[in-house]
Amino acid sequence: MYVTRSVYALGVIAIIAILVGGCSNLGTKEDKTKDWSVQRLYDTAKASLNGGDYETAIDYYQKLEARYPFGRFAQQSQLEIAYAYYKYEEPASALAAVDRFIKLYPGHPSLDYAYYLKGLINFNRGKGFVTAIIERYVPSDDSQRDTSSLRDAFQDFAELTRRFPDSTYANDATQRMLYLRNTLAQHEIHVANYYMDRKAFLAAANRAKFVVENYQRAPSVAEALVIMAKAYKLLELDGLARDALRVLELNFPDHPGINEVANLAVRS
Repeated sequence: MYVTRSVYALGVIAIIAILVGGCSNLGTKEDKTKDWSVQRLYDTAKASLNGGDYETAIDYYQKLEARYPFGRFAQQSQLEIAYAYYKYEEPASALAAVDRFIKLYPGHPSLDYAYYLKGLINFNRGKGFVTAIIERYVPSDDSQRDTSSLRDAFQDFAELTRRFPDSTYANDATQRMLYLRNTLAQHEIHVANYYMDRKAFLAAANRAKFVVENYQRAPSVAEALVIMAKAYKLLELDGLARDALRVLELNFPDHPGINEVANLAVRS
């Protein structure tokens, strides 16, 4: 009986050893890129990026940066991995990568692109793959989403156009800034209307006034003046109401809000 148990125990130990050895071999899978040159690593990463295989591209770029942290390939990889993260829908990693590039290489010839890419990342932050599919059929209103990333994008594009006015990306950045400006103004209108619905008229007037003062020439300015005139009238601040209505009539003489303000009844 003692011999049988000993044999059984030895058998169990042998099986465990085989299993552990097998797991160990799995955990130490040979890296096929270990002897690759920096040129080969970069070219393979770039090919993966161009082919839309962003996960593989990120892996190769990371290997390149770890093994060859200096030189032009490392610099270019740091910029391109930011784009790969952006396309792979990992905005936090993309922003970290592009910020690192901007900090490390303030005189790089592609610095304008870095700011442009940073703007794009923030511009599209919060818009994942599912959102993009939905918007093909049901267009969304960016002014009703969280605007913090849109404000960041505006600042990024503004920095680009200020520092690199002749950049290839400056014109597109300017157009995006115009869109963002109008979107941010419309967001304030949504908030102002929210306050109006809840009879918080002073808060509504202040948000509308912010639009008039900070987003001149935005399409939302007319609606902001209407809200101001209505809110002030309901607050019985007649002088301020008349001022807002006068500006509305002068700049938007055919706006339907003029009659709305005139017909607004103030309850005692």
